[in-house]
Amino acid sequence: MKKKTTFVVAALMAFTFAAQATTIDLIPVGNPGNAGELSGVSAGGYGPDAIVGAVDYIYQIGKYEITAGQYTEFLNAVAETDAYGLYSTSMVGTYGCGIQRGGSSGCYTYSVSADWVNRPVNWVSWGDAARFCNWLHNGQPTGAQGPSTTEDGAYYLNGATTSEQLMAVEREEDAKWWIPSENEWYKAAYHKNDGVTGNYWDYPTGTDIVPSNDLLTPDPGNNANFYQDGYAIGSPYYMTVVGDFENSESPYGTFDQGGNLWEWNETVIYASSLRGARGGYCGSEAEGLHASWRDYGDPTDKGARFGFRVASVPEPGGITLLVCGAIGGLIWRRRGN
Repeated sequence: MKKKTTFVVAALMAFTFAAQATTIDLIPVGNPGNAGELSGVSAGGYGPDAIVGAVDYIYQIGKYEITAGQYTEFLNAVAETDAYGLYSTSMVGTYGCGIQRGGSSGCYTYSVSADWVNRPVNWVSWGDAARFCNWLHNGQPTGAQGPSTTEDGAYYLNGATTSEQLMAVEREEDAKWWIPSENEWYKAAYHKNDGVTGNYWDYPTGTDIVPSNDLLTPDPGNNANFYQDGYAIGSPYYMTVVGDFENSESPYGTFDQGGNLWEWNETVIYASSLRGARGGYCGSEAEGLHASWRDYGDPTDKGARFGFRVASVPEPGGITLLVCGAIGGLIWRRRGN
């Protein structure tokens, strides 16, 4: 097995000082009005039964999971005083994503080294993901966590931190960026992209055949980062660089909707007490990648297995982030839209 070392954004190099721009890449998902299909325990999987995948509008979804680098930029913009706990010290633990925090409250700074910058962020709750989306909706402002930065926009949070408060949050009608609904997430992952149909693959690599977890160069296709007689990539990373399985995309062109991390979605599961999560992660077996598998978590849960991607209105123009190299790692600063 030959390990890959390429980054999605090749311009990101350790110990460089030149500023480079990167974007949140988005994939359009068309075929509005497609039918859904049964997922859950009665479909041979896990979780309560539901018909999922039907979406009657065009939208965009993240080509990749939100990365440690992108989340670090967010933290540097809004978390000098981290009022709502957007950072977790576990991010630098054994199963973390490499984001480090320095300084003291009121003067916190955040950094991530080049070998972690394009791996997905984890140890993020559903509430953290919602606040990230608010920040994108509001144009990536810099300032304290409040209505103009993290507490309003796509979601009206207004300081919500408890499970009960976060379960009551709904997407605003004018949201520009948001956590995908389960239907949006499922369609992008499994729908065959063959018109207004109810045709779906079993796995988000465009196949009904169980994927492998071989990290090869070149990628032969139908591979993902999950546990199959061992990890695809072991310590210290466990998580692969987003898009590393370059020939294992979904029919719409998204990457890593199977494996790497369970991804939060908006859907309320089990009598308004839990939020949905989909796709499996690097420590789960292949069953978690299957279209029938509906996982979930308390919206306050932070853990090594949770990450997210974002969705957006069609053709928003993209988001530009500024990367500033620094000795010992990459510190991210905002340039603007």
